[in-house]
Amino acid sequence: MESALNEFLTVSIFAFTLTFTRIGTAMMLMPGTGDSFVSPKVRLHIAAAVSFMLFPLAIPYLPDPIPGTMGLFVLLSMEFMIGMFFGMIARTLIAALDTAGMAISLSAGLANGQLFNPTIASQGSIMGAFLSVTGVVLIFATNLHHLLFMGIMESYELFPIGAMPDIGSMADLMARVVSTSFAVGIKFAAPFIVFTVLVYTGMGVLARVMPQIQVLILALPLQILVSVTLLMIVLSAGMFYWLAQFEQGMVFFLSVAQ
Repeated sequence: MESALNEFLTVSIFAFTLTFTRIGTAMMLMPGTGDSFVSPKVRLHIAAAVSFMLFPLAIPYLPDPIPGTMGLFVLLSMEFMIGMFFGMIARTLIAALDTAGMAISLSAGLANGQLFNPTIASQGSIMGAFLSVTGVVLIFATNLHHLLFMGIMESYELFPIGAMPDIGSMADLMARVVSTSFAVGIKFAAPFIVFTVLVYTGMGVLARVMPQIQVLILALPLQILVSVTLLMIVLSAGMFYWLAQFEQGMVFFLSVAQ
């Protein structure tokens, strides 16, 4: 009885350690829990709580027998790398909003306006910070964060414990995610990009036709007014479009895992 209990505790602790390494690393980077406005202690407690709930599901994936000290170190290193990879996928998908925000800021003539963006923990465009925070709110409001947790558990199918990850496949998947994120950001900001091209083309023509007019002084207020109006019109559609693409990206990861 005592030996069975010791074996159960050993396996449980081993499973929790590996699960916490993968889930904790991913949650340090994922949208919401991985943002800079979340205290590291809060992230740690959330990761520990989620790991405690999910580690029984990871027990069937554990290697048998339990490796020694050096083998355990190798396993923890691979789990850390896999958790970072998954967290970066989710983080890259939300980076599309920062790309769109930069394009919108350029359209509104606010390129010099810098604001701390809590989702990337650095200075960024004003609109990028606004869209990124709004995106995090929408993820939790629509329960899409459940896909993040599902993706973590499905990653055990894609990256089994103890198996060396395929670096080439990981790089290929990350390249797809980056290209998709950039394309989504550009499509979100497409109306503003077209408007900016038209405005600056008109400013150039007007400056050539009537060089005595201060074109920049006249055009800048109009540029800001039209950009804000355009943002009011397309914001809802743009955010729902990004939300759908974020969901598709996570569902694609789940389908790959299966």
